Amino acid sequence: MSQDKYRYRIEIQQMMFVSGETEDPVPDTLSLIEDIVREQVIEIVLQSSKTALARGSKSISPEDVIFLIRHDRAKVNRLRTYLSWKDVRKNAKDQEEGNLGTGNELLEDATTNANNGPGGTGKSASQNDIDNKMKNFRKSKIRLPWELQFMFYEQPMENPLADEQDAVDDDEKEATIASLKRLKTNDDRTKYMTKEEYVHWSECRQASFTFRKAKRFREWCGLSQLTDQRPQDDVIDILGFLTFEMVCSITEEALRVKALEEENLGDEIKITNKKKRNRHYLFDPPDNSSYPITPGHIEEAWRRLQSVSFEKRCIKNFKGGRLRSRARLI
Repeated sequence: MSQDKYRYRIEIQQMMFVSGETEDPVPDTLSLIEDIVREQVIEIVLQSSKTALARGSKSISPEDVIFLIRHDRAKVNRLRTYLSWKDVRKNAKDQEEGNLGTGNELLEDATTNANNGPGGTGKSASQNDIDNKMKNFRKSKIRLPWELQFMFYEQPMENPLADEQDAVDDDEKEATIASLKRLKTNDDRTKYMTKEEYVHWSECRQASFTFRKAKRFREWCGLSQLTDQRPQDDVIDILGFLTFEMVCSITEEALRVKALEEENLGDEIKITNKKKRNRHYLFDPPDNSSYPITPGHIEEAWRRLQSVSFEKRCIKNFKGGRLRSRARLI
């Protein structure tokens, strides 16, 4: 294999560490995950191109990519939040360069114009304007054409007196539950870390396939050969979001496979680990309890992630005959 084929081993290693893997994974495991993610990206681009052609466009839009994962409502809402906060940062940067002035001016306004009365808020008028704008940014939603509420030209007027809790729909609740589960998992992973280990873990969370690597990402997946028109920047950002999710999903499923393997081995591993604890030598190999994920674990995890979709297709295949197999998007 040429070394140019694998360009994201460091990023994948960091993503796997965030998902619970050891800091030193097997190089073959990194290469296998990179191959899987590349194939998934190619599948996403090809299917998105077909969707774009079906609506009469040659260029891929963000909605074409989101349409492929529309059934995973929790992931769609996390993606919406990701894109919304991206707009918040972009708009805040534009306002800071244009009308808001420097941070020192805002600090002086906040000091001189703060309300000191018993009913005051303690904020200046400019600060309140900033808070209101940021609040509006957070409430901005990505409109998806296939959703029922956006299929009509006229939208119902928003009631400003309505409670925000009533405006939360089922999709947002599902996304919130999924986020809470992730926060609980991350809390368990970092509970016994030292300060230095947690700082390293936090830095690994910033790993990305696309952030400041858009040119490398296009060359890596052959984007120019897959589509005639150059995709929008938001499409590249969405692909970066999805690739991070893919690596985490594969790693977490592989860790479950590994845990089941250890459980099946049972007493044999326990006895071996007990003997190793009683004697320590300089060149002893690491304990089995912390051995990294192998390519076999990744292959089994990939099979499990694909088996659900294949079973559903088999049930719908009433006519019989050869069933076309297609990779399921993770």
